[in-house]
Amino acid sequence: MRLTKRVLDAAAPRAEEYFLWCGDLAGFGARIYPSRKKVFIAQIRVGRGQRRVTIGAYGVYTVDQARKRAEEIIRAAAEGRDPQREKQEARKAITVAELCEEYLVAARAGLVTTRFRRPKRASTIAIDEGRVARHIVPLIGRLRTRDLKRADVQRMADAIAQGKTAGVFAGKPRGQALATGGTGTAAHVVELLGGIYSWAEKRDLVPGPNPVLGVETVRGEAEDRTLSEDELRILGKALAEGEAQVPMAVAAVRLIALTGLRREEACALRWGEIDFVGCCLRLDATKTGRSTRPLRKPARELLQSLPRLSEEWVFPNRGGTGHAALKDSIAELFDAAGLKDARAHALRRTFASVAADEGYSDATIAELLGHARRGVTQRHYIRRPDAALVAAADRVASRITAALDGRKAEVVPLRSGA
Repeated sequence: MRLTKRVLDAAAPRAEEYFLWCGDLAGFGARIYPSRKKVFIAQIRVGRGQRRVTIGAYGVYTVDQARKRAEEIIRAAAEGRDPQREKQEARKAITVAELCEEYLVAARAGLVTTRFRRPKRASTIAIDEGRVARHIVPLIGRLRTRDLKRADVQRMADAIAQGKTAGVFAGKPRGQALATGGTGTAAHVVELLGGIYSWAEKRDLVPGPNPVLGVETVRGEAEDRTLSEDELRILGKALAEGEAQVPMAVAAVRLIALTGLRREEACALRWGEIDFVGCCLRLDATKTGRSTRPLRKPARELLQSLPRLSEEWVFPNRGGTGHAALKDSIAELFDAAGLKDARAHALRRTFASVAADEGYSDATIAELLGHARRGVTQRHYIRRPDAALVAAADRVASRITAALDGRKAEVVPLRSGA
């Protein structure tokens, strides 16, 4: 029997899958599934065993197209080649750009984890997308993954460090994204590419070794910018003057100053994460997972004074469909205060610095900032911050509030053992 369109169309499904074989081309056939799906196959001998190679579904392939592909597969097997292995090798020959897209698709689906074994957050994925689109793809995107060498990655890193990929790109709707390049960006991009290759190696998408190993990059010094009491007072004046124009940004800056939250944590705060009775924030998603932070009187009063513009978000976007980013508005407030070299994260470091000045231990400060790794008991059973943390948060928030308001902080005796 010759395998034809008429034969395939007439092939009815059965309770179990079965095969139709072509009489004039040995090894060419179709698998008929109970679901009515029909798939072309080529049955070949590789070594001492037989193997069925899937060609494709009927409808995607015509009978003639499938026959030609089957002839190629059968001929390759007769020459001693392994078509299935060649197919796998061809998949490994995807380009760097294609590999990056596979990685990003998996990340968006929650299948890529951080070093804390949690899925990457949407904000982190957005940063990865920018680094892929603006640096990796333009410089090495066309290269085949199996051909990528350490020298190629090194040249990419050098080009980024020299600013060769700098430019202004289309960003969010009606917005722009500025890519400046530099040594710091080069290090981050190389780190991302290394992570992509590690992820792909575990899934047999690329051959080893990782081409990022041994690439030289320059790591910049960690930022240590904090605000002095005078600078906090100046910032407080700018906040008071800007409250009518950008009230949400002003409130977000004050919240960051009084709690040490990251900008992203403050802007994405939900009303449901605020425990006014327990005097704490119960954040569902941070860089280190779920986190509980003490919420003392100045910050509590600030949050209680805010209008509920959304049932979910403390700082909603215009459509109420998500939270506001407020990054640009917050930057403008710092600029208005003449603090153009400081941004929201400087307030987080200032919070830590004030806590250190007050004599609190590194462990206590880490807990205040959500850095510490909690044990099983703390993660699953403790429902509110301990007394030492509450006292620390109270003291630090009081000092920062006083500085922002331009008055002298009340001196509260420091508890022993803090």
